[in-house]
Amino acid sequence: MEIELLSSRIVIDPEVLSGKPVIKGTRIPVYLIIELLANGITEKEILRQYPALKKEDIKAALFYASKCLENKETIIL
Repeated sequence: MEIELLSSRIVIDPEVLSGKPVIKGTRIPVYLIIELLANGITEKEILRQYPALKKEDIKAALFYASKCLENKETIIL
C-alpha cells in the first residue's frame, strides 16, 4: 500500500478524538479496528458493524499500525 493511498484513508486532526488517527470522514479510530481484528472479529463483521468503513480502510489501518511500529522499540511484556 502506498503512502498516498494511506493518507487518503487515515487522518489526524486535533479537533477529532484528540488527534488520534481515524478513518477519513468518520470518528472511527485506527486503534479500534486493530483491536477488533485482534479480538477475532472478522473483516466482514467489522464492515457490517461500521457501514461507513470500506475494505480499504481496514487495510489502511493495518498498514498504518505496521508503519508506526516499524521504527519503535519492542516492549517486552
